Amino acid sequence: MNSQPHRVSTRFDVRVIPRAPQEEFGGIRGSALVVRVSAPPVAGAANEALLRMLSDALGVPANDLAILSGHHSRDKTLRVVGLSASQLKQRLREAGAL
Repeated sequence: MNSQPHRVSTRFDVRVIPRAPQEEFGGIRGSALVVRVSAPPVAGAANEALLRMLSDALGVPANDLAILSGHHSRDKTLRVVGLSASQLKQRLREAGAL
């Protein structure tokens, strides 16, 4: 029997633009959050920068974020543990990402 309480999680799509002049959120394109990172798409550097930016913006530990698909692509699906979809949107708004 699992004694740990169920933690809510939310999946969302991200479009990463590596080698950007500055790190910033670029709003929504289609259904994906656009994130510009200065890191190159080499050896996971852009993925690390993406997770760091989202962790800071959402106020969650980096280990509560995971890339589910698109590790080697600009288009990714991520999961954040501990936030509902409405909480995710609210925190993104507060961070100026939306």
